[in-house]
Amino acid sequence: MKILIIGGGNMGITYARAFINSRVVASDQLMILEKSLKGKMEDLSKLQLAKITAQPDCIGEADLVIIAVKPQDIGVLFDEIRPHIAGSQVVLSIMAGVPIERIKVGLGVDKIIRAMPNLPAQIGAGMTVFTATDAVTRLEQGAVQNLLATTGKTLLVEEEKLLDAATAISGSGPAYVYYFMDAMIQAGKELGFEPAQAQLLVSQTFSGALQLFQQNALSGEEWINKVASKGGTTEAALAVFKQKKLATHIAEGAWAAFQRAEALSEH
Repeated sequence: MKILIIGGGNMGITYARAFINSRVVASDQLMILEKSLKGKMEDLSKLQLAKITAQPDCIGEADLVIIAVKPQDIGVLFDEIRPHIAGSQVVLSIMAGVPIERIKVGLGVDKIIRAMPNLPAQIGAGMTVFTATDAVTRLEQGAVQNLLATTGKTLLVEEEKLLDAATAISGSGPAYVYYFMDAMIQAGKELGFEPAQAQLLVSQTFSGALQLFQQNALSGEEWINKVASKGGTTEAALAVFKQKKLATHIAEGAWAAFQRAEALSEH
């Protein structure tokens, strides 16, 4: 399979590195189309991940075209690449808020896969939710899923609207985790720890708790009950969280993210 990545930004490079490091494709099967400054193209070439080009006529060589550009750039981009895309090619979009129908109309193609990755994809620990049009064959879908899996876990959904839901949970989710971590680090400093000490306490606590959760079949509530003894310190903290309706506020935040994702998809 020959792959073209349109866009040499963070996510484009993330995918290129993941594909090469996982040996699912060789560097001579991978191209990156980047039309920015000459210096950027030179920097990309130094990575020796793929053939770097600024000419859209290379699109015809690819079996899979991955669009990894900012959503605001698609008006000009679609006009430039549409003459070079064939109906037999599969288009994989990782552009947030750009629905399949807009891609279909803008490029005149039917084989479209839309994916929502998240930030930890950069270290191979990402979560990518994706969906595909009926025109994409099972073989093509499986091949793309294998590519997406080089950056972490994948989840196939049938309804495109679930990508907006994924944006609210896994897409924006890392920021929620960092927000909670920052609050705990600040509390640690106020309790007397040095900043580096507070950061170590919090980061290792999150890491260890996550590993326990992943390596066992217990629910979050069951783990909470294992930590919280009656009349103990954990119960005192949880009582405050419940009093302040923290779980409700977290859910409301996720709903706000979902509604924003829906609004962006409608434009």
